[in-house]
Amino acid sequence: MNKKIFLLLLILTSISFSQQKYFIYFKDKGVAKNTYLSKASAEYQTAFNSLTEKAIERRKKNLGDEIIRFEDLPVEDNYINELENLGVRIVHKLNWFNCVSAFIPSEKINLVKSLPFVEDVKAVKRISYKKDFLPETILKENYFNIFTNDYGNSFTQLNLSDIPFVHSKGIDGKNVLVGLLDSGFDWQRHSSLKTRDVIAEYDFVFDDSVTANQEQDVPGQDFHGTLVFSIIGGYRDSVLIGSAYNSSFLLAKTEYIATETHVEEDNYAAALIWMENLGVDVTSSSLGYSEFDPGEDSYTYQDMNGKTTIVSKAVDLAFERGVVTFTSAGNEGNSKWKYITAPADAFNVIAVGSVDSQNRLANFSSLGPTFDGRIKPEVVAMGVSVYGALAGTTDEYRYANGTSTSSPIAAGVAALLLSKFPYLKNTQVRSIILESSSNSQSPNNQIGYGLISAKKALEFPNIRQLNGTYLLNKIFFEESVNPNSVQLHLSGEGSSFTLINFNTFKDDSYEFILPSFSEGKRIEFYFTYQDSAGNSFRVPSDKNYKMIYGSLNISLNLNLINDNLDYTVSDVYPNPFLPFKNKVVRINYRSSGNEQFRLSIIDASGRSVKEIFQISNPGENIVEWDGTNDEKIICSSGVYYFLISLNGQQFGKKLILLK
Repeated sequence: MNKKIFLLLLILTSISFSQQKYFIYFKDKGVAKNTYLSKASAEYQTAFNSLTEKAIERRKKNLGDEIIRFEDLPVEDNYINELENLGVRIVHKLNWFNCVSAFIPSEKINLVKSLPFVEDVKAVKRISYKKDFLPETILKENYFNIFTNDYGNSFTQLNLSDIPFVHSKGIDGKNVLVGLLDSGFDWQRHSSLKTRDVIAEYDFVFDDSVTANQEQDVPGQDFHGTLVFSIIGGYRDSVLIGSAYNSSFLLAKTEYIATETHVEEDNYAAALIWMENLGVDVTSSSLGYSEFDPGEDSYTYQDMNGKTTIVSKAVDLAFERGVVTFTSAGNEGNSKWKYITAPADAFNVIAVGSVDSQNRLANFSSLGPTFDGRIKPEVVAMGVSVYGALAGTTDEYRYANGTSTSSPIAAGVAALLLSKFPYLKNTQVRSIILESSSNSQSPNNQIGYGLISAKKALEFPNIRQLNGTYLLNKIFFEESVNPNSVQLHLSGEGSSFTLINFNTFKDDSYEFILPSFSEGKRIEFYFTYQDSAGNSFRVPSDKNYKMIYGSLNISLNLNLINDNLDYTVSDVYPNPFLPFKNKVVRINYRSSGNEQFRLSIIDASGRSVKEIFQISNPGENIVEWDGTNDEKIICSSGVYYFLISLNGQQFGKKLILLK
C-alpha cells in the first residue's frame, strides 16, 4: 500500500473513532405497516427471508409456528433515506430496537431530533473493560510437561467440569452452532484453530469479513478472542482441546482496542442479531461493561437491572428467539465496583464466574446480586490459569486468568448438552444447567448455583414432546448398570407410585413414554436400577424429581414446582369477552419474581393491536386488558391471539371478543 494512502487511512480511522456515534430510535416501523405482522406483508417476508434454515428450525423448536416478532421487522427504509439525505452516516440497522446507530453532523443533531418519525437520539457509549491475562507463561507446543495423552495442559480446566468424561462418550458438540463475540480471532494461523469449522466471521468495527488483525488494528487486537476461541473450540491432540471442539462457530469482532480498551454497544447488538439470523444455538461473550472512557458517563450499579444497557437487552432478545446465552460475570470482585457487569445482569443470560483448579472462588470474580435482587452469577467454571492459544503464532500457548476464560468452558457444556439432545429448548438447557450445578440447593451471590458439570447436566432427566406424547429421557453413565433393571417410578398428584419400564435404550440413554395426565397436573418421579452384582440403587437417593404435566422443565433442587414458583399461565377469562359489560379481561400467572412478562395481542389478520410488558412480582400476578388497541379504541369483534413470553417460555391463548 502507498505510504501516503496508508497514512490517510490511519488519519481517517482515527477521526471516525473520535466522533460521537448516536442511536436514532424511530417511533414506529413505517406509517403503513406500524405493528402489522401479517404473513402476506412485504415486511414480514423481509424478516423471514433474513433467517437461515437453521435459524427457522431453532425458532420453530422454541417458539412454535409464530416465529416472527415485531422486533424482527426491518426498520423503515424511507426513514433511513431521509436521514442519509441530511448527511447522517448509518453504521448499523438494529431492527430489534427499531433504531440505527449513526454519525450525525453536529449541526444536524437538533434537526434529526425534530423529525416526526424520530422517537429519541442517544449517544452510543464506548465502554471500557479490563484485560484479565497473566503477563507471563508463554509456552511453545513442544515445551509441555504433558500429563494426559489427549488434553495436554488444557486437561485441568476441562476436568473440573467433567468435560473429558463426556467427550469419552462421543459427545463433543457436533451439530451445534456456537457464536463468540470478542476482540478478534487469529484462527486461520494457529495450529489448534485452523482446522475448526468456522461457518462465518464478521468484523463489526471495520465492516468487513476479516476478524484477525488488519493494518488499521493495533497490536494485540485479536489476542483476547483467539484465546477464548481456543478454550471452547481448539483442537491439537496432546496439547489443547476445547470444551466443545467439534461444534461449528460464528465469530464476531465487536471491540476496537486502541489507547483505551473499549467496545461500542451497537457493535455488540448488531453481532447478536447477525448470529441469531444465521441460526446460532449458543452464544458466549467474554466481555463486561460498566466503566466508560474518560469524558463519558459510566453505568452505575443501579443500571445493572437487566433492562438498561443495550447489550443486556440484546442478550435477552436473542434468548427470546431460542438462543442459549452465556457471558462472563466480570473481573471486579476485588475492586471498588465488585458487582457483575453488563450483560451479565440480563434476565436470561447465564453469567459465569471463576474458580481455581480446587474449586475455590477467584478473588477477582464479580459478585451479585443484580440491582433488582436476582442471584448472579448463575454458575462458575475454572478461570484461574486457564490454557489457550496465543494469537500471532502458529504453535504457542499461554495461561490466563479471568471470567473471560470461564465463560467459554461453560458455554461448551451447553453445546455438549444440545449435541446429545438436539430437541431441547433453550429454556430447558438453562434450567438443566442450573439444576445440575454443585450449589443448586443453596445458590448465592458468589458462585451462584455452583460449579457447572457436563456429566451432571447430561445425566439430569429431560422431556420432549412428540406427536402429543411426552417422552422422558434419562442417562445413566455408570458402567455397572444392568440395562434391563432400569425403571421409572411415577406419581401423579400424590397418588401411589407406578412402575414404568423404558421404551428405548441407546448410548446410555433411556427413554420412557409418560402416561397421559390432564394439563397442569403435578407429577413426581424417581428411578431405580441394579448393578451387575444385583445391588439396588435409587436416583435421586433421597428426594423426587418434580414437574407439571404439559411443561418441559423438571425440578429437583430449585423447587420450581412450589405454588409460588410455577412458570404457569392461566387461560384468558372471561371468554368470550364483552368489553362494555366485562370491562377487562384477565390472565393470571405465577412467577418467582423479577421476570419479564410480555403479552402481544394479535388479531385474525396477524396485526399486533396491543403490547403489554411488566416485571413480575413473586407469587401470583394479574394482567388486564380493556379491549382497546394502542390508539385506545375498542377493537373489532373477532378472534384474538394472546402470545405470552414469561422468563423465556412461550404460551399461546385464544380469546373471542364480542361487541
